Amino acid sequence: MDFKVDKQDITEVRVIDVKMPFISMVVFLVKLSIAAIPAFIILSIVGSILFGIFGTAVHTGMRL
Repeated sequence: MDFKVDKQDITEVRVIDVKMPFISMVVFLVKLSIAAIPAFIILSIVGSILFGIFGTAVHTGMRL
């Protein structure tokens, strides 16, 4: 399935404005900040595990 795109088939789209009520935007940002907390915790745990594995490997002279 090869799709060939010609230069004339490409359309440039530019977003000028997003109309969103202020309260909806506040609710969205509150939800975003609440969702960021568990994401940060998960990424911190994964980073700590990887840092521990690679730090131990470098410290003991193991070859990866």
